[in-house]
Amino acid sequence: MPTPHPVWTRMSNAPSSPAPAETDSPWAPLAARVFRALWIAQLVSNVGSWMQTVGAQWLLVGDGAALVTLVQTASSLPVVLLALPSGVVADRFDRRSVLLAAQFAMLSVSGALAVLAFMDALSPTVLLVLTFLLGCGTALMGPAWQAIQPELVERRRLGQAAALGAVNMNLARAVGPALGGAVVAAAGAGWVFAFNAASYLGIAAVLLVWRRPPTATPDAGNERLLAALQAGRRYVWNAPGVRRVLLRTLLFVPGGAALWALLPLTASRSLGLGSGGYGLLLGAVGVGAVAGAFALPRIRRVLGDNGTLAAGAVVFAGVLAVLATVHVPWLVALALLPAGLAWIAVLSTLNAAVQTRLPGWVRARGLAVYLLVFQGGQALAAPLWGALAGWLGLSGCLLIASAVMLLSAASVRRWPLHDPEGINPSPSDHWPAPPLVFEPGEADGPVLVSVVYRVPADNRAEFTDRMHHVARSRRRTGALTWGLYQDGNDPERFVEIYLVSSWAEHLAQHHVRLTATDRRHEDRARELLTPGTLPEVTHAFDTTSGPAVPQRTDAGAPGSGA
Repeated sequence: MPTPHPVWTRMSNAPSSPAPAETDSPWAPLAARVFRALWIAQLVSNVGSWMQTVGAQWLLVGDGAALVTLVQTASSLPVVLLALPSGVVADRFDRRSVLLAAQFAMLSVSGALAVLAFMDALSPTVLLVLTFLLGCGTALMGPAWQAIQPELVERRRLGQAAALGAVNMNLARAVGPALGGAVVAAAGAGWVFAFNAASYLGIAAVLLVWRRPPTATPDAGNERLLAALQAGRRYVWNAPGVRRVLLRTLLFVPGGAALWALLPLTASRSLGLGSGGYGLLLGAVGVGAVAGAFALPRIRRVLGDNGTLAAGAVVFAGVLAVLATVHVPWLVALALLPAGLAWIAVLSTLNAAVQTRLPGWVRARGLAVYLLVFQGGQALAAPLWGALAGWLGLSGCLLIASAVMLLSAASVRRWPLHDPEGINPSPSDHWPAPPLVFEPGEADGPVLVSVVYRVPADNRAEFTDRMHHVARSRRRTGALTWGLYQDGNDPERFVEIYLVSSWAEHLAQHHVRLTATDRRHEDRARELLTPGTLPEVTHAFDTTSGPAVPQRTDAGAPGSGA
């Protein structure tokens, strides 16, 4: 391997300072050295992945619709099985090391594919199994890859970084399929598998020279797997902004999966094209996406995020209808151009939305859930479209997919993305360390936290309403149960009670997990307290599993937590 360029040996995660004119540019994240180097290496790897996909699908075209669509399922199903554990791994261990392990694992599997293809020993079953193993590498890599983005670019540029990621994929789609189809036609599938194997070396090289700061170490520490999974589940379930992104993803993906699952059959059966023609159709989608990246900032300014989601679904529905009814190759290729624009518009909007709504301590796990919904939706939808195409025919299946996409567009009005201005996942260490008369062990617990408030009669209804947001905050950050009670003998006295599994979990609430949004909800509730009063906080420890321990009640400082 050649000696790395000198600039690589000085790589850090700090973005270089762009000139003022570059600040609002769609390409501004590329000013960050590591982001730029990884973006270029990822482009090469994505080209290899698209070449591999074309080679795998084309080897199975003669074996029926079901086997062709199973290539997409084999690639996506591992995310369903491994996304959540991969998110825990990315939050617990060094994300750079996780990414390196994934690169070398995928290199090995792709190399095996190439060797078997050259030996003419690649049966459909073996091909699908190895494709599944490649998907396992992708599943391991996905949460860690997404989670390092805020370490590479400023938070205000995460939307631009997400769009550049989509541009990267679609640039590869514009080149990879056509190149893969030409290579398969000229030399056989073995060479596309070999190129894909070599393409992982670029990302590995950049990661090896990236000096990731120690402060960027994930926050999950020594959490056990099941406890970490449960913490991630609690956060997502109690984060309405994240849940709404997942819902919008779930409503878009099934219809979108029909295009990728059925395009090989459309090329071969409806249009009479070979592998090169199929590659060119995929390339048309990529060209449309790359061109759309230039128009995307203006589209978002005019339509907003929710308008972009609705418009993207409508355009995608129209493209699916064209595939169902038009049998002229060049017209189909033209129709696929706006499909690329719609795909990049929707996915970059959803990706940026989930990135900007997740705090660092649970980012990889939250992104793992997003990838689970996205890839899992494709994995489950693809074989259903294949079976439906065998039953109703290709045209009928595509028309049904178009109708599904129109329903997705109509649902945006009913279930829009939440206003991002109300969500700030920046960490907020605003709770003081609880002063106790003894030092609990990290494993001590469960811990029952109670907070007593004095609320005047005129503020009770509004206080109760605002405390519902506080309840979500407690549950997001570790509370197993939560309740708010009004004293029957003293109507101005309210008692908040919640249970945390251990003292270590409660300290994580204090110093790691709280965000600026959590602090705002607490402050809004405490604005309604009786003037001059402070919340009274009590920590009580479970004694059923050991000897009794002392407890102490302390008055919290203004704005303090539990």
